[in-house]
Formats: sequence, structure tokens, C-alpha cells
Amino acid sequence: MLEYAFMQRGLLAGLLLGAVIPLVGMTAVQRRLSMIGDALSHASLAGVAAGLVGGASPVAGAIVACLMGSLCIEGVRRRLQEQSELAVAIIQAAGVGAAGVLSGFVPNASSLNSYMFGSILTMSDGEVATIVAVCAVAVTTCVVLRRGLFLMSFDERQARTAGVPVGTVSLAFMVVVALVVAVASRTVGSLIVSSMIVVPVACGLELARSWRQACLLSSLTGVAATVLGLVASYYLGLRPGGTIVLVAIALLLVTFAGRRLTRGA
Repeated sequence: MLEYAFMQRGLLAGLLLGAVIPLVGMTAVQRRLSMIGDALSHASLAGVAAGLVGGASPVAGAIVACLMGSLCIEGVRRRLQEQSELAVAIIQAAGVGAAGVLSGFVPNASSLNSYMFGSILTMSDGEVATIVAVCAVAVTTCVVLRRGLFLMSFDERQARTAGVPVGTVSLAFMVVVALVVAVASRTVGSLIVSSMIVVPVACGLELARSWRQACLLSSLTGVAATVLGLVASYYLGLRPGGTIVLVAIALLLVTFAGRRLTRGA
């Protein structure tokens, strides 16, 4: 399988995103923004369609759309602090509407479909380099801001009292999430990237006894799902993006079953 250059690129990109997506997903889930992946993925699809219509880079369009969507979510959250999930729903609705309208002007529907369900095995060296850069930025941000993100995940008011610049940290985190979702839409697909934000995190939360363990186990689950999904898709002739998510679901079910047996014993 690894004799082919496209599989090498796909595996590298998958390993990086498999580790990084759950890492940022942990904070998103704890902040009750589990569906932010859905909202930004639909925004990214609108950006891809805009790029295809305008003759620009679809990935660049996805990045711009996700950044705009994340900033709008943060703005709505600050105005409606008690209904933060409403911000995600609003951006998701806007993304769906924009993607639906712009898709009618895309000259080649197959190009848009490849972003809807992922095309990890057709990436160029430049796209892989972009993923490497985004993942490096995401990991660096999560490490540098780990204390603030940890405190904000449970209580933003207490984090502010502890001296955390909540507004700045939250804005930086939202930008990182937007970048990760934008590049991930090219690999696992815009419509299923949110699954990789939530499912590995659920495995980590089920097994871990601390925040650090939860982050580590979530990333390991994402990496395992990516590797197993790519191998299965290669030998069984399946779509990689959907296969990776189904493997992640299978790992979650195994985790639940194992925990139940352990508690029963």
C-alpha cells in the first residue's frame, strides 16, 4: 500500500489530522460547542463552491469561509452568552444556504462532491504542506494556551477571575478550529469532519481520568481510526473519509463495551 506516493501523502495527512482534530475537539466539546464542526464544515463547503465558481483555490475559499464563520460564532456567543449553541446553529444555517445557492453555479459538480465526502488520496504536495503547517499552528496554540483553554472549558467566569484573557484565548481557539476544519474538509469531507471532532473525544472522555489523559487518548483514537480506515478503504475499495469515521464509531462502541464489562467485573 505504501509503495504509492498518493497513499504516502494520504497517510501523512491523515495521521496529522487524526491527532489534531480530536485535540481541538476536546475543548470544543467541553465548551458545549460539539456541533461547531458541522457549522464550519458547511461554511467550508460554501467557500469551496465560491472558489470553484470564481476560479480560485477551493481550499483557500474554505479557509476564508471557515474563518468568517468562526468569527461570527464568537461574536454571537458574546452577545448571547446563555445560549451559546444558538451561534453554532445560526452559522450552520447560513452555511447550508450559501452552499446550496452557490452549488448551482459550480461548473463541475464532481469537484464539489469530492469536498463533500473527502478525497484524501488525491491531495497534492502543496495541500499536504498546508495541512502540516495548520496542524503545527494548532498544536502550538493548544500547548501555549493549555491553562486558559482548560479553565475556560469548565467556567469562563472563573477563568476570567483567575486572570485568563478569555476574549483573546477564545478568539485564538476559534481561529485554530476554523483552520483545522477547513483543511480537514479536503481529507475526510465537509459533511463528516464534525464526526472526527466528537467521536474520538467521546472515547477519550470515557477512558481518561484527567484532562491530559483525555486529550492524549482522544488523539490516539483519531490516529488509530485514520490508519485502520485508510487500510480498510485501500483493500476493500471503500471511500476513505466515510470508512475512517465508521472505524472511529466502531472504536467508540468497543470502548463502551469494554468499560461496561470492566465495571461489571
